[in-house]
Amino acid sequence: MNTVHRWLRDLGRRFADTIDVPLLVALLAVMTISLFVLHSAGGGSMAMVVAQGARYVAGLVALFAVAQVPPAKLRLWTPWAFAATLGLLLVVPFIGTGQSARSWINLGVFYLQPSELLKLTVPMMVAWYLHRVLLPPGWKSLMACAAIICVPVVLIARQPDFGTAMLVAASGAFALFLGGLAWWRMGLFAGLGAAAAPSLWFFYLHDYQKARLLIFIHPESDPRGTGWNIMQSKIAVGSGGLFGKGWGHGTQSHLNFLPEHTTDFIFAVLSEEFGWVGVCVVLALYLFIIGRCLWIAANARETYARVLAGALAMTFFVYAMVNGGMISGLLPVVGVPMPLLSYGGTSAVSLLAGFGIVMSVFAHRKFMGT
Repeated sequence: MNTVHRWLRDLGRRFADTIDVPLLVALLAVMTISLFVLHSAGGGSMAMVVAQGARYVAGLVALFAVAQVPPAKLRLWTPWAFAATLGLLLVVPFIGTGQSARSWINLGVFYLQPSELLKLTVPMMVAWYLHRVLLPPGWKSLMACAAIICVPVVLIARQPDFGTAMLVAASGAFALFLGGLAWWRMGLFAGLGAAAAPSLWFFYLHDYQKARLLIFIHPESDPRGTGWNIMQSKIAVGSGGLFGKGWGHGTQSHLNFLPEHTTDFIFAVLSEEFGWVGVCVVLALYLFIIGRCLWIAANARETYARVLAGALAMTFFVYAMVNGGMISGLLPVVGVPMPLLSYGGTSAVSLLAGFGIVMSVFAHRKFMGT
């Protein structure tokens, strides 16, 4: 009995030393809201709620486990983690499965999406490289980081999964930005990207991707075809009003007007049932999570920890911004889920593991105040 008490006491101390409680509470709040919305969006299916709850538990276990590892040790493991996830990505074209994109590997017990893991390992690898060079990065360092980012981005885009590819690219770009990339160089890269956009349209984008971009401009031109998703999502968002129709009373999802209402468009379900107030609560939680992570990054002891924690926070921001813009018709439909709100396994676990990295940085920050 004394051994059990001692083990529990040590576990409690380790939890208190390595876990940022305000950040954890905000994450738990988002996940709780997700389970309520999933119950409604899934037609009252408890199986979906239990399955997603189990994924959250697995993600929280990963969060706590990663939080125990000091950033210095994470830095040593980074090249191996990047190589492992890149290797998984390389085998996806041969054994991958999926409908519109071959992005998942069937492991029997669950489906693994390697591209989600690259949202962690790409900024980890860029931060690892920047930790070893003189900052701000020069052209040689920029070319090395560009290679780290571009190889997985091209592989993901060829699945094809353009939305995830852009998120992986953003995660690496944020790491470069936080490493001190000069503003004029950022402007140069932005200009080159804009100049390359026409060639992407003619030589890279698939027909369905072109249709998504065109329908974004004029969704009313094909209301029963490619414009259906955007129009039904905007109807769901607009019909929620101030306080929403009430939990379980959303018509767009329950009458199957709203597509992918448990994954990509779950935020539209939340908007319809909980209204403007519910949306503001979730956005406030997201802003707190992002701000808290950036505060932790600012107080990091070393370049690797500072760059990585900041990049993970900004990637989370882009996640939420892209999905929110998509369901409200402000951005094209790109198939990006709402972080920790949409139904999905690899995404939830990898996101929570990423917050475990931030917790590790928190445990080794400059000072112990919260």
